[in-house]
Amino acid sequence: MGILAGRKRVLLAALVLTQAVRSFGQAAPAPAFEAASIKPSKAEPGSSSGITTRKGGISARNVTLKRCMRGAYDVQESQIVGGPKWAGEDRYDIDAKAAGPAGDRELMEMLQRLLSERFKLAFHWETRELPGYALVAAKSGLKAKRSQPDAESRSNSSRNAIDCEACSMHQLAQKLSEVIHLPVADLTGVEGEFDFQLKWTPDDMQARPPSGGDKPAAAAVDLANGPSVFAALQEQLGLKLEPRKVPTEVLVIDRAEKASEN
Repeated sequence: MGILAGRKRVLLAALVLTQAVRSFGQAAPAPAFEAASIKPSKAEPGSSSGITTRKGGISARNVTLKRCMRGAYDVQESQIVGGPKWAGEDRYDIDAKAAGPAGDRELMEMLQRLLSERFKLAFHWETRELPGYALVAAKSGLKAKRSQPDAESRSNSSRNAIDCEACSMHQLAQKLSEVIHLPVADLTGVEGEFDFQLKWTPDDMQARPPSGGDKPAAAAVDLANGPSVFAALQEQLGLKLEPRKVPTEVLVIDRAEKASEN
């Protein structure tokens, strides 16, 4: 009896240990918004779009599913592949509120869960060699200014400028990827944080030969004579973009459904 009782105790202990290991291995459920509204956007074509976060909630206007995925998973749209055509075309207005104060990271985790539940989004990750650019140092040498110690990191970008403080080369590469809509890999080998100020003239504003003998206004000429983003990068920061295939983590959409209105 003593031997049998001992074996039972061992089996019981093993069972308890197995259950504990299984419980420990289970990921905690992602946080969720307390309330969320998703409606088709009524914005005019060409209207601005974006996601604004505040402590405890998000407000997204005129956004596509892929735009939401960009924010939720911190990727560029060039890193999102597959899925239905509407995922990059249909636009929504989203308002979501957490149960209490929440920072950007937690809000993006909540957005991940919202996309999974309301758009039935399913995907997987792959590493692919994609056409893109490598960010490397130019022969002229790096012209970027090193940041002050303990400086707070911030960045702003528009269609013709990037303004960053206390940002790494990797962060600059991400910003450039947003501008040219292709993957950009940081291969500078330069460590540390810098202040970047970069200005250029977008392709659609570059000078064009006048037709019919007409001459553009002087102000338009000055603007159109500005450098492209590639030239500006080399002239202003001592960096350049070299075209090549770069290993890129991509998010492959396996399934997505249009979100039903509230």
